[in-house]
Amino acid sequence: MGLFGRLFGSERHGGTSVNVSEAHRRQQGGALIVDVRELEEWIEGHVPGAKHIPLGRLAVKLHELPRDCELLLLCRSGNRSGVAVSLLQRHGFSNVRNVAGGIVAWERAGLPTQR
Repeated sequence: MGLFGRLFGSERHGGTSVNVSEAHRRQQGGALIVDVRELEEWIEGHVPGAKHIPLGRLAVKLHELPRDCELLLLCRSGNRSGVAVSLLQRHGFSNVRNVAGGIVAWERAGLPTQR
């Protein structure tokens, strides 16, 4: 992907990032969005249908995540979700992607949120 990918997030976490439009399309196709923000952030607004597991609890809640569908990790801007992708990969999850730009980019793109 080169320079463009590095600048816009697709290589930022080992080539495992997708932009918000692609994440929304994949969610519509059956992927699960996992929001790793804190509860206060989640309450302020989140993606409809997303599963909420704060990053600090993710390692003890792995059993709550399906292994038979793509997981799209989301946070505020894409940093914590990148850490979450790495954590899941270390625990044997192979079909995981970071949502580049996080909920900030999601909302800027006019994609649906709920409170």
